[in-house]
Amino acid sequence: MDGDYNNKSPRPHKPKPFAPVDFEIFAGGIDPSRVSEAAHMAAHALVHHGRESDDPEVTRRLVELADKQGLEAVAEMWAESPARSLPGALWRLYALRAATQKDPERIASYFTSGKEVAQVSKVVAGVAEPPGATEMTDMADKILSGAFEGDFDVALERFAAFCRVVALGQVNHAEQAHHSNEAHASKLTKNSHRLIKTAEDLEHAAAAWRRGELD
Repeated sequence: MDGDYNNKSPRPHKPKPFAPVDFEIFAGGIDPSRVSEAAHMAAHALVHHGRESDDPEVTRRLVELADKQGLEAVAEMWAESPARSLPGALWRLYALRAATQKDPERIASYFTSGKEVAQVSKVVAGVAEPPGATEMTDMADKILSGAFEGDFDVALERFAAFCRVVALGQVNHAEQAHHSNEAHASKLTKNSHRLIKTAEDLEHAAAAWRRGELD
């Protein structure tokens, strides 16, 4: 068996798709340095098509793109693009919405825990009070809709603020779980750091968009 295995040609590398089992698995993504020209073309076409249309049905279809095509298909297009690029930023908007839809109760718990500390970010994120599961999913839909029918940079900044509040909530949960479940507490802390990095990337992308430099 070992001999047969060693004679096999190595399988070609394939980008690992995002699977939103829970919110923590997203937390930052993986950004190889090589960016596909097709990914950039698709991202530009999608954003500009949405922004040029005043048809709410077009916006709805764009928001639900990952629902219809599958998040793995969206990942194949954009997940390996640099975070601070148009396809990378767009991927994070879709992935954050999908992760929120996957487990809105848990996200609501993190958000509730972090919102009193991150008052400014809470306001920027724009989640209705009290922030329950329904409010989480509604917020995610509205932010992604705003990317196509409003200001793209505002959508990026709202999701960045959302990440910061959730990250603080994860830290609070980690502190509470430190003595009873140290492994879980460590995981939450690491994921909160990665979410902060995601927030920073989205904020950088928003600033680049305003300067006309987000490619």
